[in-house]
Amino acid sequence: MIKRHFFIVAAAVLMGLMVLAVVLKLTLADTGKADSPRGRGGGSQVVSQAVVTQRTFSDEIRALGAARGRRSVNITSSTTELITRVLFTDGQRVAAGTPLVELQAREEDAGIIQTRAQVAQAQREYDRYQTLADRGIAPRVAAEQARTALESAQAMLAAAEARRGDRVIRAPFAGVLGLTSVTPGTLINPGAVITTLDDISVIRVDFPVPERYLGALRPGTSIVGTVDAFDQEQFSGRIALIDTRINEQTRAVTVRAEIPNPGNRIRPGMLMRVAVSHGLRQAPAVPEAAVQYEGEGAFVYRIVSGERGLNAQRVEVGTGAVEDGFVEILSGLNPGDRLVGSGLNRIQPGAPVSLAGQAPGGAPGTARTRGAAR
Repeated sequence: MIKRHFFIVAAAVLMGLMVLAVVLKLTLADTGKADSPRGRGGGSQVVSQAVVTQRTFSDEIRALGAARGRRSVNITSSTTELITRVLFTDGQRVAAGTPLVELQAREEDAGIIQTRAQVAQAQREYDRYQTLADRGIAPRVAAEQARTALESAQAMLAAAEARRGDRVIRAPFAGVLGLTSVTPGTLINPGAVITTLDDISVIRVDFPVPERYLGALRPGTSIVGTVDAFDQEQFSGRIALIDTRINEQTRAVTVRAEIPNPGNRIRPGMLMRVAVSHGLRQAPAVPEAAVQYEGEGAFVYRIVSGERGLNAQRVEVGTGAVEDGFVEILSGLNPGDRLVGSGLNRIQPGAPVSLAGQAPGGAPGTARTRGAAR
């Protein structure tokens, strides 16, 4: 009996010791969590800070247009004929009137030889009758008829030379030639493109603008164009002309801008984004990274002081223009407001936060000093 009672007492004592060990372990764990920086801050998340500031924004009209040369043409032939000579090279810069291609002209050459002979004969006839008429041997009317025949022969010669000239295709204006695939011996048909010619010293861009902006547009207004090929490099130009009609379907007016093109970097056919500035304004602004878009709305997290430190307060905002990495704020914030600068997808409304470089609820550098002391 005594032995059984001894084992019961020993088991009870062992159970009590186990319970005491569990209690001590839980107590020490809570104490360590309270002493840790995360415990003291209530599990706050370290965030970067952005401040709402006043910035200058420009009212801009943005549109898309295709670049074109100031003058552009496809060089073609008006007749079906063989090419006998190609007088240019691909990409050559030519002056107005420069011969480009010569077509076969055997019949025209023969016509010139014939009419020159007729002119020579008519000239001799006229000289003879004029001499006889001056001596009174031949009537004056015979000399006049010979003169008429001479003028007719000269006109026929001019026509033959013009037909011969049509067999030489020339540049209608100064510019840069494109690529060609024709060679001597190529049979060219009417309308077939021999090469292209573009005057690209100045680029023209036609782009549509909604009619409500018509009052803000004037010939001479500055514009800025960009193309994808040059990493958004800006090309400055001016509005040259505004169309006299509004498109009834789109309710837009076509605007033509001219952009100087030194070095011929912009090529006809390039897609160009055009921006027309028509006023400046001051408005509150925040970095793009501080704004989160949701559907048709947008929101930010404003950093506010709470009972236990700083909290992230979700605020719906109205946004406007986006320029140089900043978003215009139309409503919801005031200059000087502090915001969560980035990582908005990791923040919950009302969540405790601490600023990078600050201890939670403390002054900048406090956390760093304590870490050094440890």
